[in-house]
Amino acid sequence: MLRNPLFSKTIMVCLLALILLIPLGMIQSKISERQYLQKQVQHDIARSASGPQTLSGPFLVIRYKLLERRTVKDNAGNERVITASSIQDTVVAPRSLKITGDADVETRSRGIYQARLFNFYSKVSGDFVVPQGYGINKPQGDIIPLAAFFVMKVSDSRGIRNAPELTLNGRQYEFAPGSEGLAGNGIHVPLPAFASGESHAFTFDMPLELQGMTTLAITPSGNTTEMSLKSSWPHPSFGGSYLPLNRTVDEQGFSAQWLVTNLARNSVGAEGQQAGVENFSVDFIDPVNVYLLSERAVKYGVLFVVLVFTAFFIFEVLRSLRIHPMQYMLVGLAMAMFFMLIISLSEHMPFFVAYVTSGAACSALIGIYLAGVLKARKPALAFSGGIALLYAVLYGVLQSEDNALLMGTLVMFTALAAVMLLTRRMDWYRLNVEQIES
Repeated sequence: MLRNPLFSKTIMVCLLALILLIPLGMIQSKISERQYLQKQVQHDIARSASGPQTLSGPFLVIRYKLLERRTVKDNAGNERVITASSIQDTVVAPRSLKITGDADVETRSRGIYQARLFNFYSKVSGDFVVPQGYGINKPQGDIIPLAAFFVMKVSDSRGIRNAPELTLNGRQYEFAPGSEGLAGNGIHVPLPAFASGESHAFTFDMPLELQGMTTLAITPSGNTTEMSLKSSWPHPSFGGSYLPLNRTVDEQGFSAQWLVTNLARNSVGAEGQQAGVENFSVDFIDPVNVYLLSERAVKYGVLFVVLVFTAFFIFEVLRSLRIHPMQYMLVGLAMAMFFMLIISLSEHMPFFVAYVTSGAACSALIGIYLAGVLKARKPALAFSGGIALLYAVLYGVLQSEDNALLMGTLVMFTALAAVMLLTRRMDWYRLNVEQIES
């Protein structure tokens, strides 16, 4: 190896690039740690405020006593009728359900970490039809009405911010806590028992103010479920089993309308829940997740180091200079510090400002250092400008996740093509001999 200094230098540069994986890995671990702390803060705020919200219902829960008669024979062979009874619930879904609402987003902070809560102001209206005999195939005389409940399920009832008043067929009722007859959290209104010998029709409406974190989901409980939602938040993410029928998103906010019929959903189960827990939802997402962007940026750290080290090596060979491995290492560490600066600065300022500040600081530091190493300003400025250009390209990759692979591939191909074109006429054996003789 001593008789092949060019080969030795190549191996040394490759080893230095591998060694720089250690600080890059440490930086990535630090990003994961900060991301975990942010999730813990969001969890703590959700625990003391309210978490993601799912609205299901409303439903009518009809409680009745069902008589069951069967004929048995005694020891003497005589027949007699035995009557047994059981208390059962029947859940009736609304025939039509309409929800109209507005939502705004507020930020809660704990230290340097933030969590976003939404406030949903809505009106819930629709109608029910309770069929004769509650829709069960039993004799009318065997059904004894006991009670009825109007139930609205809310996944985190701590988020209810008003005392909603139910208007049912023109009469007003107050809600009580608990999802009577159904599993989960919610509120309910006790109602008089419904006579089983006739059908019943009800119209209802109620205001509901709800606070939650990040996600608002609606279970389409009615045979026909309509929802209209407006918000000043310009970064919605629509999800669930049903996308909006119409939606508009711009810098002033968004509006969306959903329409789900019973032909497009599973039937309501015995507990008033969709068989497949189908719903539609909107996430009030953070437009810039600094930890996710920083983590993606670090993944390109090795590529950056390889590109810069390759440029150094080619420049050293073409200009017959001698750059010490320690100088390679210091430049590589400066580039690694770029990623650490991003994550630390972005916790206190907008990500774009943090990125530009970090890139400018590292490019300037490397340029000033190389001006002394190379004893010339122009090559140092060229290297510094090239590194700044790499940072600009990386920012474009981070902002365009769908095209990240394409842009990253183009950068690597361009760098490889440049190296191959610059060295296409180079006699590597002659260079190696010259270095040995010198």
